[in-house]
Amino acid sequence: MITTVRFQFAMPLARRAVGALVALWLLGTGHSAHAQTWMVSTTAQIKLGILDKYGQLGPYTATFVVHNEKTGKDYFLVKQLVKNQTGIDVLFPTDPSDPDYFKTESGEAANATPGRYTWECRVKGVKAVSGRFVFPEVANDVTVIKKTE
Repeated sequence: MITTVRFQFAMPLARRAVGALVALWLLGTGHSAHAQTWMVSTTAQIKLGILDKYGQLGPYTATFVVHNEKTGKDYFLVKQLVKNQTGIDVLFPTDPSDPDYFKTESGEAANATPGRYTWECRVKGVKAVSGRFVFPEVANDVTVIKKTE
């Protein structure tokens, strides 16, 4: 009876040991690893918004205008606010694949170009709010991880 008990414990232990050796052998004979290269992206955006605090206007059109002081270009985004919608936030610049994106009158999409900007939001053709911001420079650092031999 003792022999049977030892045999039952010895077989699974032997199987595990053989399995571990096979796994190590397979890992050791595989192709050498290549250096890992990461894909990376960093995008800065500025959030602009307007709010009819007491909801007195009802539906209205908000026209956002962002002026790049370096290039002199103006970028526009028009948003229609519906009943019971008192405000809206938008991101500058907006991706051109978005149906509503910041663009010049000629249709040129806004870019995240570092520099100083001013902005305003017009409601019913009148400047309701305005401000300014500085677009930061962004950069990406990539670390390459190599297999040590």
